[in-house]
Amino acid sequence: MPGFEFIGLIFLCGLVWLWYDSLKARDIAITAARRACEVEGLLLLDDTVAIASLKLARDAEGQQKLRRVYEFEYSDTGNNRRKGSVVVQGHRILIINIGLRLVPDQRTLH
Repeated sequence: MPGFEFIGLIFLCGLVWLWYDSLKARDIAITAARRACEVEGLLLLDDTVAIASLKLARDAEGQQKLRRVYEFEYSDTGNNRRKGSVVVQGHRILIINIGLRLVPDQRTLH
């Protein structure tokens, strides 16, 4: 039975590490989304991000790291919701996507 207990302990330690690592990556994603919205003059709604994807991927050095995609919602006018995303690999931000914002045409037709 000690073998099963050891394997269970290793599995439990792996889950705790994944949880802790995910908390750090989520904090990085929240900070990135908040800064991107501030720079663009947008309002980050709910002040949080939600995990959309988690997978293994190779980084620039060829090492496998967890790649997480977080989604968030923002508003450009204050009365709408638009989706954005942040891609974090390891603890590095790869992509911040705020999406295409169209400016309404100010010309008048006469």
